[in-house]
Amino acid sequence: MTKGRPGEILVSEERLQARIEELAAEVARDYRDRDVLIVGVLKGAIFFIADLVRKLGMGCELDFMAVSSYGSNTHSSGVVRILKDLDHAIAGRHVLVVEDIIDSGLTLSYLLKNLASREPASLEVCTLLTKPRFRRLPLQPRYVGFDLPDVFVVGYGLDADEQYRHLPYIAAFEPDAS
Repeated sequence: MTKGRPGEILVSEERLQARIEELAAEVARDYRDRDVLIVGVLKGAIFFIADLVRKLGMGCELDFMAVSSYGSNTHSSGVVRILKDLDHAIAGRHVLVVEDIIDSGLTLSYLLKNLASREPASLEVCTLLTKPRFRRLPLQPRYVGFDLPDVFVVGYGLDADEQYRHLPYIAAFEPDAS
């Protein structure tokens, strides 16, 4: 288990909810005449997905994938595994992948290649958080909530060894000095 605690609050609960409302308005505008399938990336994005979908003000379908490249470390291992695949085919569908955070881009790049091979009508990304200075691959998500510095973060679905997901804000994680 990673030992440590939440430190400095980087994005408050109020700022999170205000930005999610703005993102929902952008998504609703862009998909107003299309049926959209929202693909949530578990587990970290679950709070974001729930709030985003509630604020969309339009119908949509939901499906979920679980992918992993972390194990119990605080940096991506570079090895991506699909732990849970989609329940429905996406060929010909407008797909919006909803992610909690993009740092190196390795996991999302793998996921997008995998999904693109299934021939969706369109494939876009909405991420709550991104660490552009840490990115190793050139990814341009269509919707971005906040850019963060290169620090490990917890809260609002993001965890350190399954701890701190419940926090209503995003905070830097401070590992114990030992």
